[in-house]
Amino acid sequence: MQATQYLGEIIKELNQTADLIAAGEAEKLVNEILKAKKIFVAGAGRSGFMSKSFAMRMMHMGLDAYVVGETITPNLEQDDILIIGSGSGETRSLVSMAEKAKSLGATVALVTIFPESTIGQLADITVKLPGSPKDQSDNGYKTIQPMGSLFEQTLLLFYDAIILRCMEKKGLDSNTMFKRHANLE
Repeated sequence: MQATQYLGEIIKELNQTADLIAAGEAEKLVNEILKAKKIFVAGAGRSGFMSKSFAMRMMHMGLDAYVVGETITPNLEQDDILIIGSGSGETRSLVSMAEKAKSLGATVALVTIFPESTIGQLADITVKLPGSPKDQSDNGYKTIQPMGSLFEQTLLLFYDAIILRCMEKKGLDSNTMFKRHANLE
């Protein structure tokens, strides 16, 4: 198969994922984001990159958003939300973050393949995304892609959809957001 044919297959897989995400879970996440004083995102590996992209767009909306572990990240407090993107919901460093956030009284949200995971059990909000775990164990969802690629791609697109819904609720458009885009180049 040629690369462009693989691209077509990937797009087909992504099209199928949208209908499998619970709208109510997504809307609850939107509402908690807009209610939070500060928003923190975390993820490991490629999921972490998707989370950083999400934080950037929230900053463009004028929300007080941070990536856990960056040097300019402030302290997490009671009226804040920690959003974790983790396919497995079991990554040790992310479990520790969720436990700490809960102990501080913050809201914890998890976007994952496995809502029943350790982080899922700690979370106030869980959003289940379709996909296969890195080890491609049988979880009922098949993909032609390696490891957690489908989850990671769906995570990025889901986060972009959350941004669009937040923009709608805040009455923002792309031009308003562009004014907060870096212009030092």
